[in-house]
Amino acid sequence: MTKELIFSLIPGASEEQADKFIKYYELLIEWNEKMNLTAITEEREVAEKPFADSLLPMELIPQNARCIDVGTGAGFPGIPLMIMRPDITVTLLDSLNKRLIFLNEVIRALGLEGRAKTLHMRSEDAGRAAAHRDAYDVALSRAVANARVLAEWTAPFVKRGGISIMYKGAAAKEELDAAQNAMNKLCLGARLIEYPCAWGERYVIAAKKLAPTPKAYPRKAGTAGKLPL
Repeated sequence: MTKELIFSLIPGASEEQADKFIKYYELLIEWNEKMNLTAITEEREVAEKPFADSLLPMELIPQNARCIDVGTGAGFPGIPLMIMRPDITVTLLDSLNKRLIFLNEVIRALGLEGRAKTLHMRSEDAGRAAAHRDAYDVALSRAVANARVLAEWTAPFVKRGGISIMYKGAAAKEELDAAQNAMNKLCLGARLIEYPCAWGERYVIAAKKLAPTPKAYPRKAGTAGKLPL
């Protein structure tokens, strides 16, 4: 991956930030040989779909925000956002510890210690834990689940007035329509934002927390997926 490719897709990137994206790509490809991190490995596709794609709603994230990336997987969108936004902190949450071992290596290699930490928990358990409930300005989720499920998984993390940012593709409007009951029960006011880009239809569902999440949510692990609101 070249700096020219990074600059063409992420125009605001500095030389140092471009170097970090390149290092991230190299680690992603190296570790992908040992574990299934991503099906996308070609340089331009990685630069577009996980990297630049992760940055699309960056303007929705407040200055100095404390964020949690729910179901972070290989670190998307949390790591690209931290590269481009040195003011934010991100907790990278995943239920699979081997992914977090990879992400701890990425954090060290990119010099993100102090602004990034990994958390090995299921989202439902973390959302009930005192250390994480109502503790974040922003919850991020990309390629994790549909909006009905994500609403329940992410709402408990954010403070009143905070926002859950759900990255979505072409079916975003249908997902949001189907999730209206969930949004109402969880006290979320959601809107759909479209981001024109070369690699396909991209949207985010931006759900603002209007009132405290009812104590009944999130339900126990696995329930939201089987019985979505």
